[in-house]
Amino acid sequence: MVEPRYGELDPSTPDGRRAVGEGNRLSWNEATKAHNSHKVDQAKFFREGGNKLYDEELALLGDVTGKTVLHLQCNSGQDTLSIAQMGGIVTGVDISDEAIDFAQKLSADSGVPGTFHRADVYDWLAEAGERDERWDIVFCSYGAIIWLGDLTRWANGFTKLLKPGGRFITVEFHPVEMMFEVDYSHRYPYSTHGTSITWDDGIGDYIAEFGPRDSPYGWEKGVQDFENPHSAYEFGWGLSEVVTALLDAGLVLETIAEYDHCNAKIFTDMKPVGDRSWTHKDGVPKFPLMYSLSARKPG
Repeated sequence: MVEPRYGELDPSTPDGRRAVGEGNRLSWNEATKAHNSHKVDQAKFFREGGNKLYDEELALLGDVTGKTVLHLQCNSGQDTLSIAQMGGIVTGVDISDEAIDFAQKLSADSGVPGTFHRADVYDWLAEAGERDERWDIVFCSYGAIIWLGDLTRWANGFTKLLKPGGRFITVEFHPVEMMFEVDYSHRYPYSTHGTSITWDDGIGDYIAEFGPRDSPYGWEKGVQDFENPHSAYEFGWGLSEVVTALLDAGLVLETIAEYDHCNAKIFTDMKPVGDRSWTHKDGVPKFPLMYSLSARKPG
């Protein structure tokens, strides 16, 4: 079992932030190839009207017809194009070359319109602010926030881009859940308060681990025994730290919820519930596995 190292890089310095971004770009490039190797014909799924969003984000997004939606850390664009299927005018941003190349091809092959940019999220937000761009909704989900070394810069960046009355929406893995190893052993802190976490084994092939139940497109074995040659750098953030960053940026919290089910099989021997969701195995006292929140820009 790989042990993480804490505080190796300082994201508050330009050099540290660049090192984090470059390391994660390389690690995500390799992992994305493995992830998409397990998913069957994704273009066909979207051509036939498919939507891979879960009930939680569908409820928070509501009617997006004709609304501009900025999807930060969009990965390979499957959720972005799902929002487009609902009538949203979507733009996705991600640091991974492989992910953005795939998203652009998926949009073209499926006929579902979407615009995608390969960029560091902080750089892109700053540049979009200089262009005076404005959005109805900013969205991110499922393992996006752990890659951010500066919540203040992130929240201020996208808040500037929101139209008055615009909303920020996220559904995320709960920081309590992330304290535990897959066997439920308590191994990690609730928050690192912005201190970096280095994983020498990089981003793994979690799609292979999740299996076919979590892939609405269909699933195949794809890449086997994946090993990532590039380290990855995460950041642990408590729920209060995320909320505080949004409030300090000037947003008004609208909803917040915690869930004892998860839209991924993150522990061994979890019990399936509902559509592509999982909950704790019998005999394990329940604790939150996901949270969601929405916040609004006044005006």
